[in-house]
Amino acid sequence: MPPQEVRADLALLRMNDEELFAAGSSAFAAGDAGRAAACFERLVTAFPESSHRARARFNAGLARERMEDWDAARQHFSEVADPLGKGDPLDAAFHQAEALYHLDRYPEAATLLGRIAARSDLPAARRIEAQVQQGICQVDAGDLEEGEKTLRSALASAKAAADRGEPADEYITAQGQFFLGEIYRLHCEGVTFDPDAKADALSRTLEYKAELLLSAQGHYLRAIKIGNGYWATAAGERIGNLYEVLHRQMIDSPTPRELNAEEVEVYRQELRRRIKVLLTKAIGVYETTVATAERIGTAGPFVDRARASLERMKQLLLAEADVPDEPPPPPEPASKPASRRRSIARPRAAPASTAQSATPDTGG
Repeated sequence: MPPQEVRADLALLRMNDEELFAAGSSAFAAGDAGRAAACFERLVTAFPESSHRARARFNAGLARERMEDWDAARQHFSEVADPLGKGDPLDAAFHQAEALYHLDRYPEAATLLGRIAARSDLPAARRIEAQVQQGICQVDAGDLEEGEKTLRSALASAKAAADRGEPADEYITAQGQFFLGEIYRLHCEGVTFDPDAKADALSRTLEYKAELLLSAQGHYLRAIKIGNGYWATAAGERIGNLYEVLHRQMIDSPTPRELNAEEVEVYRQELRRRIKVLLTKAIGVYETTVATAERIGTAGPFVDRARASLERMKQLLLAEADVPDEPPPPPEPASKPASRRRSIARPRAAPASTAQSATPDTGG
């Protein structure tokens, strides 16, 4: 151990509980989470009867959380957490759920948050926060149906609270809309093209994927509209990613088996034209996202991914430069004798596509 660390440890051994609490608080405020954790943990173990012990345990959890030592943070928070309490015990329950989430223990986190969300004695904003986080845990646990129900219920409660003059935190409501978008993004990406399907079936699959994409995009746009910088940037990156993933899946999609060589060429040319449209849309969204992030000073993984994706999409678009933006005009029909009879019936609408795994969202 370096000499300075030895001296620091010896100094802790000489401190009483008051001094340890003050030193830990100063270290935490200065950004030295490791030193803060050492002070608070020493207090907890050496002075079990101290009046500062419960608060020191909570602060030790905060310090370990800042260090992303999630299991140690969870242990500290679990000692003082009470989902039915108030003040530090309630805050500790939220932090305990956060630690469980980062440890991929999603069902445990969702259960804990569900107990908080069910309380009628809490302010609406706190209950909505718990419910949104519960829905996120359900989504990440793979239970998209329950996660969607929970998130929609939370956002409905947020709207009702806002109508009563009790608006929820914009960060939380934007987060809820973002994760509803995530649900439909996962549904969209889960719909694949059948290599043995005929042209009509492939077209229906593409139409269904497009409906799911628009549902996801709608929720991401609602997240952007709320105005929280972090989630607006995250949602922008995700919208670009929707088009990028669909572009990749279309490139890898099979060619209908019933087409002859000439028809295959026409099909592939039309597919490339549609792909070019997707690339152009993705570039536009990524450019807006990066520009917005730079304007408001937002940083993080979503911004980094948006920048990298923007450059990648630009290179892919260059590779499609020879593809015309508009489809070629249809061939001139062979001349036929004029019909003596004219129809007054309206054109029949195309049959609606059948939902395959999820119902496209229509709003809300």
